[in-house]
Amino acid sequence: MIAEHRWSAVAGARSIELGDLRISYVPDGAVGLKPRGWFPETSADDWRDRAHHLDGAGQLVASIGGLLVERGPRAMLIDAGFGPVSRPDDPGNPAVGATRGGDLLDNLAALGRAPGEIEAVAITHLHTDHIGWAHRGAFPAARILLAEPEWESREEHAPDVTDEMLTALGAQVETVHDGQEVFPGVRVRYTSGHTPGHASYVITSGDQRLIVIGDALHSAVQIAEPTWPVWADVDRAEAIRTRQDLVRELQEPSTIGFAVHFADVQFGRAITDSGTPRWQPLP
Repeated sequence: MIAEHRWSAVAGARSIELGDLRISYVPDGAVGLKPRGWFPETSADDWRDRAHHLDGAGQLVASIGGLLVERGPRAMLIDAGFGPVSRPDDPGNPAVGATRGGDLLDNLAALGRAPGEIEAVAITHLHTDHIGWAHRGAFPAARILLAEPEWESREEHAPDVTDEMLTALGAQVETVHDGQEVFPGVRVRYTSGHTPGHASYVITSGDQRLIVIGDALHSAVQIAEPTWPVWADVDRAEAIRTRQDLVRELQEPSTIGFAVHFADVQFGRAITDSGTPRWQPLP
């Protein structure tokens, strides 16, 4: 049964084949999410029933990293981790616990890729755990792709995203539009709510499809509970609609998802048991 697996480990690198594409999770680190702070309308009873999602400290493990997409000699990355950041748990922060990043470039090298080989870095949204290595200039030859509404609303950035970070990104930024193909088989999909211009990416090869969810979903528990409001969503009603749409779509045949923050179960699909959808990790 799925509840016997505690979805609380930090994920290692993993690769899957999608038609003629090789898709790899590239870890950078992890952050702890405080469940009743991240999901502010949940109760202690909600989490007693879902304890298998929590680690020994009672937090949700949110892995951090990027997704490497390779087609022959070509390569792109979706999201760029935190970079070399380490922050202890702050008891005063209601939603976010200890944070650690910095492993992405080493893990990219272990997968056989140098930063200079990355032709594009597609950023789902402007939060520090997705732009870390990009604003540090780690990918000098890459176009930094951002959905146009996200870049246009950059002045509304989260408090930990500085003007200096945005200026550094700006030299490489290329805005992209809903439905645009940015790499063979990779198209932009607007999924707003978490941020004003949040984007997911849909990767198609042959008859197979993978949806790169980004932060439209933060935990596997949301597959069954997409209507739970999230502390960090800027438009909670729109974010809920987006999650509901994604959960429906992730139940379609030949469709899998990649959810960067889903602890050690990033690759999977939504299936329904007794009328309730849940996340089924890929074997």
